[in-house]
Amino acid sequence: MTTAQFETIGETEVEAILRWRFDVLVRAGYGIDSALVLASHVEIDLHEASELARRGCPSETALKILL
Repeated sequence: MTTAQFETIGETEVEAILRWRFDVLVRAGYGIDSALVLASHVEIDLHEASELARRGCPSETALKILL
């Protein structure tokens, strides 16, 4: 999802999407703080972020790569 697409949806949908992104990232292995940061950056590909975590990339390093 692009940032422009994200900005055109309603507030309830935004909350649901952010919650879903957060849940995906936590299940992938990110800590709460890192997952919150990454979930809020809707331009970040969740598959890429999840794959980094699954391959053992530390959260701090993943944040530097993805942001």
